[in-house]
Amino acid sequence: MKFSFKIQQYQTDAVNAVVDVFKGQVRPAQDTSYFFDPGRLVPVKTKNAKNSNGYNLFQQELDEQEAKQDIILGYANAPIKLDKVQLLENIKLIQGNNNITPSKELIEGQGKCSLDIEMETGTGKTYVYIKTMFELNKQYGWNKFIIIVPSVAIREGVKKSLETMEEHFMSQYGKKARYFIYDSKNLTKIDDFAKSNEINVMIINNQAFAKSLNEEKNKEGRGGDKGALIIYSERDEFGSRKPIDVIAKTNPILILDEPQKLNGPATQKAMKRFNPLFSVNYSATHKQEHNEVYRLDAIDAYNHKLVKKIEVKGIEVVNLKGIDGYLYCDSFVTSKNKPPMVKLEFEQQLKSGTVKRVLRNCAYGDNLYELSNGMLQYEGYKISDIDASDTGCVRFTNGEELHGGEVANNSQEMSDLRRVQIRETIKSHFEKEEQLFAQGIKTLSLFFIDEVAKYRLYDEDGTQKLGSYL
Repeated sequence: MKFSFKIQQYQTDAVNAVVDVFKGQVRPAQDTSYFFDPGRLVPVKTKNAKNSNGYNLFQQELDEQEAKQDIILGYANAPIKLDKVQLLENIKLIQGNNNITPSKELIEGQGKCSLDIEMETGTGKTYVYIKTMFELNKQYGWNKFIIIVPSVAIREGVKKSLETMEEHFMSQYGKKARYFIYDSKNLTKIDDFAKSNEINVMIINNQAFAKSLNEEKNKEGRGGDKGALIIYSERDEFGSRKPIDVIAKTNPILILDEPQKLNGPATQKAMKRFNPLFSVNYSATHKQEHNEVYRLDAIDAYNHKLVKKIEVKGIEVVNLKGIDGYLYCDSFVTSKNKPPMVKLEFEQQLKSGTVKRVLRNCAYGDNLYELSNGMLQYEGYKISDIDASDTGCVRFTNGEELHGGEVANNSQEMSDLRRVQIRETIKSHFEKEEQLFAQGIKTLSLFFIDEVAKYRLYDEDGTQKLGSYL
């Protein structure tokens, strides 16, 4: 499936809000370069070996490397030439145009300034900050960016967005961004990041760099910390260099996705080690305020008609007398030749004594006490009537009734409710799609979950695992 992106004015406004902060900055005639340090070769296995002439092979190898070494250039973002007064004046002008209370001072948090972009969930902030990178490159020549995210799952989503939007931005700017996820096991990409003068984007989650800043512990070997982060360690396989030093030399621009989750002192302190040019924070719910230059809150999103027609699928919890376990009315089954049936989910005790949930088609006269193999909470729950109309329900001989989509569970365990909601959403999705497909209308069903870990988990090695909702 190929996505087609439509340029939205509100997204363009958000991009311009950041770009215009630096109005007056002159793009340099040439990219800002420096002499790149490739590091030193450390051949551990030959450290004490000698050649036939008695010459130390380790020193010989170093000499040969130095003799062959060409001058290599690295590329960094050009420094901001505007002073604090000019930057603050630009910010106040932008704030006035966007109906934002003017800032009293310039917030320098990470780099020369820290800017805030507030955008309601679902309005395309990832698209906006990717486009902002292209526009900053076009206007000022800046080409080194680091996107910092609070979790591995969001990190993977950002990478997917860059892949999906590649052709779209190629058609607009005539170039592609080189992007990669920071991987401590593949440090050569950091060298590529530093040596390229194209648009370069590194995506990193804060757990990869905000664990420890103790320089004495962040090293290999005796006296070092086994849990030390590689990004701060001098590595033999990386030319006895620290990855953070190579990155910092490029003076990158920091893009913070969900900055309210990156406000911890360790993370804030560690981000300064990147030697950022400046930073931009993108969120719908900022907790820490910087210099805000654009705002699209929930009311703005509604007024701009950015919120589409939405139908919310509600799950009602009812407390039936005597039900201390679980009972869910899934749907009704009708047939021309047979009486209606109801699909119920309930608990059933196995011969081993364990209890599991089963989904069964039940008919008039069926007794849940018997079907559950004698579970006491279902005593008296014998089906006396099945109404399969649009507002259908199933009635029991004890006078209780349960409508479609209702769940009876006095404990009201959240896991039970989530399972039912997910099931109901999937069922409703296909029903709605069947109605709208012929009209050329695409049906979308969204799940707003309490935390990403419930959907997808990653272990310490980054291996993907299923969350509790799957």
